[in-house]
Amino acid sequence: MSTGIIQLRAEMARQHSDALQSLEEARAQAPEIAQALRKRGRLVLLGMGGSHWINRAVCSYYRDAGLDATAHVVSEYMRSPLPNDPAMLVTSQSGRSGEVLRLIARGQVSPVAFGLTLEEDSPLAKALPSLIGTGGPELAYAATRSQLITLAQHAAILEALGQDISDIEAILRVGPKQHSSPEAVERLERAPVAVMIARGQAAQGVMDAAALCLMETARMPVFGLEAGQFRHGPFEMIEPDSAIVMLRGAGPNSDDLATLALECLSYGMCPIIFDCSGRGPVDGAITLPLRTQSGLALAFESLPAVQELIVTASSLRLPDAGLPRRSTKVASAEVA
Repeated sequence: MSTGIIQLRAEMARQHSDALQSLEEARAQAPEIAQALRKRGRLVLLGMGGSHWINRAVCSYYRDAGLDATAHVVSEYMRSPLPNDPAMLVTSQSGRSGEVLRLIARGQVSPVAFGLTLEEDSPLAKALPSLIGTGGPELAYAATRSQLITLAQHAAILEALGQDISDIEAILRVGPKQHSSPEAVERLERAPVAVMIARGQAAQGVMDAAALCLMETARMPVFGLEAGQFRHGPFEMIEPDSAIVMLRGAGPNSDDLATLALECLSYGMCPIIFDCSGRGPVDGAITLPLRTQSGLALAFESLPAVQELIVTASSLRLPDAGLPRRSTKVASAEVA
């Protein structure tokens, strides 16, 4: 087992307890943040890499709370900021991502801005009032623990905005549902390409984050695609040996991925389905049943399970899985 996989497993082993403590500690600052966001009315969620995908996962729930909220990667936002200084939540697990440092140095931070990070002594935490996650810096190259902690920090703010997060807190207290699927592991281990698919809100953010994690850990081509986008073109790319990984949540029939899964099966392509729907399994698919969840709680239920599959399969694909060849944990800015 590579050093990279050992580091990933160490992070994952404590992510639920660290996320729960981060949630509890964030509750002290969350009402102040929520009040400031509510007063401003408009919100941008800014991050890079996995931080951006977690922002995407939570963005619609800020809209549900009555805010005009959008999520952007920092490098794009610096080039084309929104007018009239919307409030900002700036996310960086290290607090020192190059683009975040440039955003601050250029004076492009809104007068109403807060940070979400794991590092108390980071430039982000020193520049902005920030929620600090529990457990210190994340050591593994691919993000796992930091993503669940960031979700928990957002959950504390959303609770202060009036959202019910009791299901989320229960998931963190109980811990992950244990599952084992040698068939799913083998399919992902041997696939030349993977597509991570979900439909909307938290589910899509989770699968986008998972796609990045798989790229970083197994060094394979991976697409994170919303279900509709997958059917509009990329459906032509996949082959019977492709890994098609779906996240199926509870909700209205119109959002169920069963029809898309059956279509894949009709062309000889067997999807792996992380199933939180509470519905019956899709005949012929590889199903990993999870506890029934929808909304933001779906992210907390499914993300650790998807991470587990990724890390297990990656460890079998590569002798040095999880160890970067050209990158570092904290990426420098690409912005000139």
